[in-house]
Amino acid sequence: MDASVKALGYVVIETTDPQAWLEFGTRVLGLQAVQEEDRLLMRMDDFVYRLDVRSGSEDGIVAIGWDVGDAATLSELSARLTAAGYAVEQADSAKARERQVDALAIFRDPDDQMDVELYWALRKSNNLFVSPTGANFVTDGVGLGHVFQAVSDEAAYRRLYMDILGFRLSDHIDFPNGGQGVFLHCNSRHHSMAFGQLAGRKLGIGHIMMEVSDLEIVGRAYDKVLDGAAPLFSSLGKHTNDKMTSFYCGSPSAFGIEYGTGGIVIDDDVWRPTRYSEAHYWGHHRSPERIVSESVTPSSSEPALTAGAR
Repeated sequence: MDASVKALGYVVIETTDPQAWLEFGTRVLGLQAVQEEDRLLMRMDDFVYRLDVRSGSEDGIVAIGWDVGDAATLSELSARLTAAGYAVEQADSAKARERQVDALAIFRDPDDQMDVELYWALRKSNNLFVSPTGANFVTDGVGLGHVFQAVSDEAAYRRLYMDILGFRLSDHIDFPNGGQGVFLHCNSRHHSMAFGQLAGRKLGIGHIMMEVSDLEIVGRAYDKVLDGAAPLFSSLGKHTNDKMTSFYCGSPSAFGIEYGTGGIVIDDDVWRPTRYSEAHYWGHHRSPERIVSESVTPSSSEPALTAGAR
């Protein structure tokens, strides 16, 4: 399969508190903020944005954007989606300008939780990226990071992301309460998309992962979260499959952020998928407040540690 997604390009977020996102994104994550009328664009590299934060009546992720590389790939993937029964909208020029891409196709994810957008040629900025915290994000050729999604039908997401969009299997993690996490790559990042059927979990994206090049930056952000800059979801720890050293915190729009460093890369010529019985070598202990909130609200979008805080 030649035509395939190349990288996770952007995420569109709705928030009831844009100011909280401005403070969290810059002070904790080290993103560069650009105000554009009714939205906050947040940069992590040379592109004009990676997070598009919109003011709204609810909190959550409303769209994820996948870079497909070129017009021919966009056309072929759109045709595959249509043949598979997805209603694919070819966005008009106004929508493409809003997203700052050359062309854009939009469809709903299988659980009808958000728009999935395929695009090519996201604009690059004329201005240098300058992180307020000195963060250097790992994005070159591998996109902004990864997303983990709680889904109702694992098979439907395998068909979408592997059979239609061309992702390759990285590995699986068995969850102690049943089910598994499925981790997929579309470039040399260990995974850009991951999902699992999680009993009692709210459907949708539980977290976005952002990777930086220096443990020092992770540690400084972690200290800010411990000091109250954001809710702590899981303590500093190291994952088994992608070897990422990271922590999890809550964003102003309720979903989680994994913030880490040291993720491995995949060479498809030698990589062989495997399976893990645990998600963590050490750490990633659930915060007491998070455990209490989950016991009261079992539909939280981020899986409990015993189900793998991936």
